[in-house]
Amino acid sequence: MSFFDHLRKPGAPAIKPQGSQIRREVIRTAADAPPYQRNALIAKGGISSTTKTTRRPNGSPRNAEVERKRTFDQSKSLKPSNARPRKRPSPAPQRLQSSSESDDSDGSLGKSSGGAKLVRSTEPDEKRHVRSQAAFSEEGGIFQMVHAADIASLDKPNKFVPAFGDSSEVAGLLLLQYPSASQQERYQLVVPREHDDFKPLDEIIQVIDLVSRNYLPSTELDLFANDNDGIVRRLKRAIFRQSEQEFRLIIKEYNDIIHSSRTDGTISAKLDALHSLELPLIERLLTQTYSRTVSPRVGSLRQYENGTDNVYGELLPRFLSQIFKDTKLKSDQIFVDLGSGVGNTVLQAALEIGCESWGCEVMENACDLAELQEKEFKARCHLWGLQTGSIRLESGDFLKNTSTGKIMQKADVVLVNNQAFTPELNNGLMNLFLDLKEGCKIVSLKSFVPHGHKITTRNLNSPVNLLEVESKQYWSDSVSWTDAAGTYYVARKDSNKLRSFTDKMA
Repeated sequence: MSFFDHLRKPGAPAIKPQGSQIRREVIRTAADAPPYQRNALIAKGGISSTTKTTRRPNGSPRNAEVERKRTFDQSKSLKPSNARPRKRPSPAPQRLQSSSESDDSDGSLGKSSGGAKLVRSTEPDEKRHVRSQAAFSEEGGIFQMVHAADIASLDKPNKFVPAFGDSSEVAGLLLLQYPSASQQERYQLVVPREHDDFKPLDEIIQVIDLVSRNYLPSTELDLFANDNDGIVRRLKRAIFRQSEQEFRLIIKEYNDIIHSSRTDGTISAKLDALHSLELPLIERLLTQTYSRTVSPRVGSLRQYENGTDNVYGELLPRFLSQIFKDTKLKSDQIFVDLGSGVGNTVLQAALEIGCESWGCEVMENACDLAELQEKEFKARCHLWGLQTGSIRLESGDFLKNTSTGKIMQKADVVLVNNQAFTPELNNGLMNLFLDLKEGCKIVSLKSFVPHGHKITTRNLNSPVNLLEVESKQYWSDSVSWTDAAGTYYVARKDSNKLRSFTDKMA
């Protein structure tokens, strides 16, 4: 999968860089900042409140760590200084501040979306079971994972400051309960000095909101989402008031509710009735995995080889979810990603669909990060109490990898982000597709079937004749290398047209 696509190979179609953008920025002093941001601004030495217009030149990075454009905004991945931003699905931010100076006024904290509809990822699959029984057993227990406190704490004073001022409790851990019987996650109540770094308080509120919407009966939603006294609103109000004690007491209340709902079977009953997962939940789990494994090491992905097929980029989760819908991928099928990078697509297919999910990647640094992601992903799924399909990540050239070659013969959906592949590699893939079973679908960003292609006696032996292709449109912000919308292709192996042509010749 291709990341720095503007560093394209000779002869490959150019991806037009984004033009210069004018952006309006308001810079605040510590005094003007919302209370929960004030500590970070003071630590940085705030500057005078003013409004300025800045121009972002082509290729300059937006910010250090971007998680993806998802339902909630969390962080942004690091990018080389001359690279187009590497976007992760990032959610619309929830405001945790108020424009009012009154302790009781939190009108701009953002209304709880109590009536918001959940976004279903794929159509329900009756064979799909989303609850992990092991995670809900009392033996669900303690396991290795990267806690939030491992990546955001006062041990990193250059990056984080206390969220509630110089509180004596700030170094003390806050424990957050997830829906399963597993361990709680450890957090330190800190805020980042840089706006786009990891935000523990934001994540805590996002997790609580998703748990309330996906794991509890709708009759209990008001307890969390009520605009006046719901748990989410009260947590935001505690942040505005700079009351750490109030914040911790509300988290304890939430933890007790979730523990009770798990032990009395409420959460299990809700999950057992589901045959698909909501996309915001999928995105949050993937974001947590990515921010704890890839983001701290994303600089290693700069080690690409210009002018080769070894470049890196990502298809973002909402685009992948649409691909799964278009191909009608089901839990009893096999998905293969050729050029799987750090494993995002493989993990999403295993979680969202519950299918057997394979990936093969040749870049060693991306393979190392994929291995870290797989380990953390499994821990996170256990924490959330979710069952996934089996995962297999292979390293090496997918044209030569033996295991990949064998599973391709059984695959139902094959994804190949060939946006920056050389013609030679695309031709090699065509030969690999000869071994696909009838009806297998191939999703690509460049069509393997030339426009207007027709079977003739001259091209009778071309593997292209075995494919029926359909072009589709993806929306803006669907891929990591450009904001623009574009075209992708879904080909299906179908020998009928070639057979009909040869029969007529006979």
